[in-house]
Formats: sequence, structure tokens, C-alpha cells
Amino acid sequence: MKKSVFFGSLTVAGMVAGFAAAGTLEDVVARGELNCGVNTGLVGFAAPDANGNWSGFDVAVCKAIAAAVLGDPNKVKYVPTSGQTRFTALASGEIDVLARNSTWTFTRDVDLKLDFVGVNYYDGQGFMVPKALGVSSAKELDGATVCIQTGTTTELNLADFFKANNMSYSPIAIDSNAEGEQQYLAGACDAYTTDASGLAATRAAFANPGDHIILPEIISKEPLGPVVRHGDNQWGDIVRWTLNALIAAEEYGITSANLEELSKGSTNPEIDRLLGTSGDLGPMFGLDNLWAKRAIAASGNYGEIFAATIGESTPIGLARGLNAQWTQGGLLYAPPFR
Repeated sequence: MKKSVFFGSLTVAGMVAGFAAAGTLEDVVARGELNCGVNTGLVGFAAPDANGNWSGFDVAVCKAIAAAVLGDPNKVKYVPTSGQTRFTALASGEIDVLARNSTWTFTRDVDLKLDFVGVNYYDGQGFMVPKALGVSSAKELDGATVCIQTGTTTELNLADFFKANNMSYSPIAIDSNAEGEQQYLAGACDAYTTDASGLAATRAAFANPGDHIILPEIISKEPLGPVVRHGDNQWGDIVRWTLNALIAAEEYGITSANLEELSKGSTNPEIDRLLGTSGDLGPMFGLDNLWAKRAIAASGNYGEIFAATIGESTPIGLARGLNAQWTQGGLLYAPPFR
């Protein structure tokens, strides 16, 4: 097992070495389309409708990048990826950026030669169970069968949690959230474990979401964010600062409603630089000065995106929590635009 993982890492690293030198910005511009890796289907984060139109929190990141680089948020090809295929798809050049709920870890960053450009959702692993199971705490799951996606950080977290609490469990391996939902509802497992946000999204899609509860324990840190190939610093900067632009826009009060008015000039030099009315930030990484304005216009600022896709007024029903701005007691913080 260790040997196969080792050689898999070397293969991914080799792919990265070949593609990083190609210049992702040039490839995207020449193609006229952004290839964006997303979940195979997770309501609120990334899921297609009956007509194949994608929407969600992660999809908004894809749209912002396309708007910044290509001038059109709709010039995106959404590539569904599973927990096992996502990093290979990125390393091989099949996708330009991975905007899928993926946790930033040491080995993924260093051993797989990938770059996490920031965090767009601070999460943690949790458990969902049927109300009928009569369980109110994850510490009551001794001997339970647990559905868990392979190729994810949740596998090790699950093993650590049960070992630390001197409990046993039987894992039921699944390849995707859709399969996990199916197996869980069919009663193949007593509990389903993944990121708490994913559990909320999964439960919201059930016919009777009230029949299921998310247990209070959060057993890990899961900082989720966009990923690019290691070695292409220009492209990494573009994706990183596009995400930062969405976060900063909320902090500075730039919304889809007042974007055009603020673009004419403001009393805040940071806003003027961000929106391109002063300074020359865009040309520093190969774009024009209106790149951030287009990114914000695509789906709104970070707060608008959160509220529209996964917020408390949506079926997902997530509170901002750690994902509130740093000025509001959360962890969201964009470096200065200067």
C-alpha cells in the first residue's frame, strides 16, 4: 500500500513538472475557456441542473477567474472530479484550476507538488446519522458502520477519532457524494462522515432532511480552497488574488449593486486600486486593470456568493461562523491591494 501511494505521488509530481512550464494563462487565453475542476455534484457548492448549467459556491470561484482572465464568467468548462481523480486531473493538465471542496494539507501541498492559493471555506469533519438511530453524539458510534469517501482526508481523521476514543467501526468505502448519499439512505451505513458543510448540503437534498441530524462533534480542521499546479507562479498569483478580490470586496463594502458607482472613484485608495481606477496592479501578472472588477461582477463579493449558495436563507442553511470577515470575528482576511 505504501509503495503504490509513493509511486502515485511521483507520477503526479512528474506530470506537474511537464505542465507547469507551459504557461497556464497563455493556454487559457488561447483556448478561450477555463477548464475548472469541480465536485461531481454537491448541492450548494457545485452541481448541474437538468439543463447542465452549473451553480454553487465553488462554481462562483470558477466564474470569477474566467471573468478576470477572459472577460466572461460563462467561458468555463466544468470538469467533474471525484476524491480520487481531482489531483491527477490538475497535475495532468486536464483542468487549469481545482475549485472543489479540497482540504489544504502538508502532503498535498508539498508531496503532490500542488499549490493551495488560499482558503475560501474553513470547515471541519462531522457525522450525520438518522434521527431514528437515537444517537446524539459521535462518541456513541462505537461499532457503527460509517460511509466514507476514499481518497480524502476524512479516512485518516475517522481512524484517529475512533482510536482516540477507544471505539471500533466498520468503514463502507464510497467513491462520490452521490454514492454516499445512496448508500446512507439505503441503510448500508449507520453514519455518513465528511466535511460538515458537505453533510449540510447532502442533507438538504434529501426528501425528508428533518429525519437526519448532524452530530455536534467537529473532529478536524479542513481548510478548503482552490488549487493550482506547482511551478506556474503567474497563474497561481492570478487565482490567489482573484479569491482575495472577492474577500476584500466584501470587507470594503463593494457589492454587485454599487460596483459601477465605486468604479468611478472613491475615498478609499484600496478600493480604487482593487477596481482599477488607480495604480497598475493587473499588468503585474499579465491582466488589465479591470480584472478584479470583472471577477466581483461575475457573482458578487464573497458574502453575496455565500448568502446566495450556502447561506442561512438557502436549503443548505450554513451560518458564516469561521467564514465571517476578520472584522466580524471570523477568519476571512485578504492581504492589502497595494
